[in-house]
Amino acid sequence: MDLIQKVRNKERLTQEDGEALYDLDLYTLGELADEIRQEKYGKKSYFNINRHINPTNVCADICKFCAYSASRKNPNQYTMSHDEILKIVDNSVKNGAKEMHIVSAHNPNDGVEWYMGAFRKIKEKYPEVHVKAMTAAEIDFLTREYGHSYDEIIDMMIENGVDSMPGGGAEIFDEGVREYLCKGKVTSEQWLDIHEKWHNKGKESNATMLFGHVETRAHRIDHMIRLRDLQDKTGGFNAFIPLVYQRDNNFLKVKEFPSGQEILKTYAISRIILDNIPHIKAYWVTASINLALIAQEFGADDLDGTIEKESIQSAAGAASSHGMNLNDFVAMIKNSGFQPVERDSLYHELATY
Repeated sequence: MDLIQKVRNKERLTQEDGEALYDLDLYTLGELADEIRQEKYGKKSYFNINRHINPTNVCADICKFCAYSASRKNPNQYTMSHDEILKIVDNSVKNGAKEMHIVSAHNPNDGVEWYMGAFRKIKEKYPEVHVKAMTAAEIDFLTREYGHSYDEIIDMMIENGVDSMPGGGAEIFDEGVREYLCKGKVTSEQWLDIHEKWHNKGKESNATMLFGHVETRAHRIDHMIRLRDLQDKTGGFNAFIPLVYQRDNNFLKVKEFPSGQEILKTYAISRIILDNIPHIKAYWVTASINLALIAQEFGADDLDGTIEKESIQSAAGAASSHGMNLNDFVAMIKNSGFQPVERDSLYHELATY
């Protein structure tokens, strides 16, 4: 059967189908993805008022694509105290932030209590603030470093006020690629296992995919299908975030970078393949705000948020170190022909502009 017809009939696509989607022209793909997006959300584009906090850049793992960790190229090591973290939260709450997105390097000097204590203190002071924290890579690191099980760390997170998990650390699930990119870090099986355990506790998480480096299109499709399979089991992913690889200040010698067309095709294909993950997020930090706005026409219905400050992607060249002003963000979404909808971290609509 014709692939386009298969998509329109809402049939499940195979690995082979997914790879064949890349051979369609950009506009056809955009149209197919946009039909799915419009059916689900019309012209709504979701965002939230959030703050990214990266409390330490000291890392035990060595990932070739990382420009953020202080283990190799970056001599400027830092680790925030709980007081410093709380000061940032105080400020951000004053500015209207409703989510604290807390992701760190894998710091072997701090202990589990440094991580958990920070979450607990935020939650005690601001029970209404949503704490999104701890990637599967961080959870795996803490189990390796301190001898806990995944379940024990997850239970501690919940006890200390973590509401949902970000999707970081997934990179590309193919083990050959992982071996080259981030040897020694959480494996794809472990990443999926940790998210499954989290979902089984009744909690939600995001899923990511880092693309545009040494992976093939086939690797991307395989990655999406593994996420789709887990989502069939748990239903716990609320968004998929294709992250565009940032090229500066790291050890991955990539010669060929994906074109804007290739990036937009990947957004569109993720919307088509991931029939069971509700939201596709064009994370403007890695895609650039301009491409993220265009991605709204290619299946993406979420642009992340105002962020306020961001250290990990900006260390590798993304223009995100100071976040985005709310009024500018809203105006950009409107000017691109979409309706800005402020959401909470679990996609409940809070305000329409």
